[in-house]
Amino acid sequence: MSFEALVEPAAELTVDEVRRYSRHLIIPDVGMSGQKRLKNAKVLVIGAGGLGSPALLYLAAAGVGTIGIAEFDEVDESNLQRQIIHGMSDIGRSKAVSAKESIAEVNPYVEVVVHDERLDNDNVMQVFEGYDLIVDGTDNFATRYMVNDAAYFLGIPYVWGSIYRFDGQASVFAPTMADDAPCYRCLYPEPPPPGMVPSCAEGGVLGVLCASIGSIQVNEAIKLLTGIGDPAIGKLVIYDALELEWRKLKVRKDPNCALCGENATVTGLIDYDAFCGAVSDEAAEAAAGSTISVTQLEAMLKEREEGTRDFELIDVREPNEFEINQIPGARLVPKGEFLNGNALGDLPSDKPIVLHCKSGVRSAEVLAIVKGAGYSDAVHVGGGVVAWVSQIDPSQPAY
Repeated sequence: MSFEALVEPAAELTVDEVRRYSRHLIIPDVGMSGQKRLKNAKVLVIGAGGLGSPALLYLAAAGVGTIGIAEFDEVDESNLQRQIIHGMSDIGRSKAVSAKESIAEVNPYVEVVVHDERLDNDNVMQVFEGYDLIVDGTDNFATRYMVNDAAYFLGIPYVWGSIYRFDGQASVFAPTMADDAPCYRCLYPEPPPPGMVPSCAEGGVLGVLCASIGSIQVNEAIKLLTGIGDPAIGKLVIYDALELEWRKLKVRKDPNCALCGENATVTGLIDYDAFCGAVSDEAAEAAAGSTISVTQLEAMLKEREEGTRDFELIDVREPNEFEINQIPGARLVPKGEFLNGNALGDLPSDKPIVLHCKSGVRSAEVLAIVKGAGYSDAVHVGGGVVAWVSQIDPSQPAY
């Protein structure tokens, strides 16, 4: 299936640009016309992290004339394992600014527009407006649905990518380019239940996987901008890095899609945090009034050492996380053991239970299970081990 190019060619290439892009110019499918289209293109990349890093670098190297960077975060040392656009000297700096400087080193002929702000319902439409194409490198479901909806309402195609551990996915969502083209909601009508799919920060990601999926996103972007090849509209590319296996699945437009279906119910931006939910209603209810801070836990641990207090501290993270850092005196019982019920029989009945995880999300979910089993005085630690390392014991590594 062929599509028209998204942008018209620029008037000309300079002599320096011809030298730089010569390997593109001698490809018959790209040629002078295609390179001029790239020069005239305006592409917004959402996120300068794992996927955004290779995407930004290759878009710049390819000669995309204007590149927008929507990123509000700062560079952390844990980013450097995969976010190759940043370096050690960038730690603590704005990711957007760091990325802009790296792009200038790659290609000084590219204009970079920095949107150093968190995308939300109040600014997303304004940020998107004026771009020909969006490359989505976000890592949470709420933002993905917002990007999909905003792009649909503005009629802007976008290239989506997702990574987790050894698995990656990519597709192109462009309902305005073809009547039968699906949107992200056609593929995923509902977000997964809260706590069901861990983020990369909780589950990890193989660093080089970012390059595999990010390069696919740029490949699709170049095809769309120049009008060459068969873009991945209506297709889902799935990559298993561990087995070195690629699959391509057909994605059909859902006639009942809430956004692009015949009887659409989503006619404007919605509350995406509420739609996706950080934690389940049961977890939120269980945590209400049963959440303690790390400073409270520190005091409780001292009292336990002195023999004036007794309780069971349970870490519900995974064993590999437990090896990175720990709250002293915690016993490891992964969340999965509570989900299948195996852990409930080993819980003490003669002393209170205190639960913690990395940030407080998984422990809240486990807290709901434990309270449902009759342990009404159980509590969990807000902020988890992240807060413990930050506020109590900074000698331990963070992740």
